[in-house]
Amino acid sequence: MSYTLPEGYLPYAQAWEEKIGAFIEFTPGAAPSGMVEAGVSPGSGPADLEGLPFAVKDNIAVRGFSISCGSKLLEGLRSPYTATAVQKLEAAGAAVIGKTNMDEFGMGSSTDASALKQTNTPWDQSRVAGGSSGGSAAAVAAGLVPFALGSDTGGSIRQPAAFCGVAGLKPTYGAVSRYGLVAYASSLEGIGVLAGTVARCRSVFSVIRGKDPRDQTSRDAPAGAPPLEERVPSRTIGVLSAEAVARAIAAAGSAGTGEGRPAAEAASAAEAARIAAGAAELEPEVRRGFETARERFIALGYKLEDVELPILKYGVPAYYTIATAEASANLARFDGIRYGRRPGWAENPDDLIDKAREAGFGAEVKLRILLGTFVLRSGFQDRYYLRAQRIRAGIRRSFEALLGSSGYGGAPPRFDAILMPVFPTRAFGRGDTALSPFAQKAADLYTCCANLAGLPALSFPALVEGGLPVGVQLLGRAFAEGVILDIAETYEAAHPFPHPRGYRAFWS
Repeated sequence: MSYTLPEGYLPYAQAWEEKIGAFIEFTPGAAPSGMVEAGVSPGSGPADLEGLPFAVKDNIAVRGFSISCGSKLLEGLRSPYTATAVQKLEAAGAAVIGKTNMDEFGMGSSTDASALKQTNTPWDQSRVAGGSSGGSAAAVAAGLVPFALGSDTGGSIRQPAAFCGVAGLKPTYGAVSRYGLVAYASSLEGIGVLAGTVARCRSVFSVIRGKDPRDQTSRDAPAGAPPLEERVPSRTIGVLSAEAVARAIAAAGSAGTGEGRPAAEAASAAEAARIAAGAAELEPEVRRGFETARERFIALGYKLEDVELPILKYGVPAYYTIATAEASANLARFDGIRYGRRPGWAENPDDLIDKAREAGFGAEVKLRILLGTFVLRSGFQDRYYLRAQRIRAGIRRSFEALLGSSGYGGAPPRFDAILMPVFPTRAFGRGDTALSPFAQKAADLYTCCANLAGLPALSFPALVEGGLPVGVQLLGRAFAEGVILDIAETYEAAHPFPHPRGYRAFWS
């Protein structure tokens, strides 16, 4: 696909890229020609996408480009085909300009788990960009591209969007084809959008959504779902505050001390709940940002009502049980034989696989594979994996009781959307100011439940506190992306999104 770079863009982009390290492969002015492959018909698409460059997370296939997944094991691998979502954007006249950095195989909350380079938020280069789609978020926030594709398994679009001050849309599970997305946790993840404005999120999503014969998990929006292109009146928002989450976690801790449990086990459960509650507590700047967003929505005429979802206390354990189990199965294909970096010498095939994975996988990937293998062991599936699946079903039912089911039948829903924090902190630093790996996982509580329930969610910047953006998110009914986009666009019109110092707008 053809595109024209604005005057002054190249030196601007090169200067920013040196500071933030958003791209694994960056080819401005010389991107390989886009190619619309079989199965996707060229179309007109939204006018505001014609001729625009965009970036793609490096776990999404683009023919001729890198597909490293941020891993040494796949470093240098070129994709032989293009993902459906990318094909649709190319058919609409947009063009891929590069592949963005990410946590290895999508496993992380900072992009520091990338084996290939470090990515920083454009707001403060000493701080992380979030993860695992940190490269895509940083590239959009710095103005290097007007939009980028990412993937979201437990918050991997929304959290970096909050850290970098951009809009990040995680669509309903199945609304966008996963064909061409390297699998990590197949039942949780999907391709989504990061953009500088909510309107551009809407335009990109309108192109990439829809059923794909190459992905049996994909489907069209059901009859009765709100239209994406037309504004739908929405006035009632449920608010799930940090206090409500803390109460749920505290209840889990007290339940662990019930009669009939061994004292040591009860004490361990109570201590785990205490640590989890501390990790989920909002820092003062994030708390102020969330309360400010709440007040602004009221001023805009929305009716806000507090909600409680006690089952969320089990969200993080259920998420990591399911995600690691699926990762252990999906990553079994990376053996250094069919593709991936091979060791120089091995005695036999088993030795070759062992050496390839030892050298190619990072510590976080190895940890999650081991955890997933453990919960899938014979005799452990009922205790861990199947129990997590039952919790997942309960979380979905709890959200449906507030937002309505995906079938769009019966009584009107109680709420049009649910307002939640995205992450307990703003973009965190490295070294002494870094969050521990456990704290990063526990903090996924605010984002992973949308993936467990398969619901759409949109993160956007509420304001800037202490020189860093603070994001909030809206969760919606299945296939009701148009509703949460409308609400966020109303907010953006009254409170335009901020930009880091040195930002220059090249695309309107």
